Amino acid sequence: MEKIPTGVPIFAGLDDSALELLMEGARSFSCQAGDVIVREGESSNEMFVIAEGSVRIWKGFGTPQQMELDLLKKNDFFGEMCILETLPRAATVQAVGDCELVGVKSMAFYRLHSARPDQHGILVVNLARDLSRRIRALHRRFVV
Repeated sequence: MEKIPTGVPIFAGLDDSALELLMEGARSFSCQAGDVIVREGESSNEMFVIAEGSVRIWKGFGTPQQMELDLLKKNDFFGEMCILETLPRAATVQAVGDCELVGVKSMAFYRLHSARPDQHGILVVNLARDLSRRIRALHRRFVV
């Protein structure tokens, strides 16, 4: 079991046993500046929490239409859309500098839902709030 980084907003309100259940099968890994962590269009069932470092979120990475969508830092997360729905990744994520990440598979969310639906509900509300915040930020940035 991997250790949950402290101060991660989407895990706010979860008790220790729920966090332990969520971290069963999680993996920690390092990446270096410039590494592509996930690619737009690939299939996956894993989201990531940034334990250290920062990453850039790109749409159309490596094309003339490449556009930076966001810069995420310690305690932020990405890849949650692949947990919520089984569609290909919507963007590419690239390490800005050296990073430490924790990967959490969709099965962990299912286990939490089965064993602790009350705690799963808290997690889903936290995810929804953060997704809403991100949509508002993109709207401010790209819509006149």
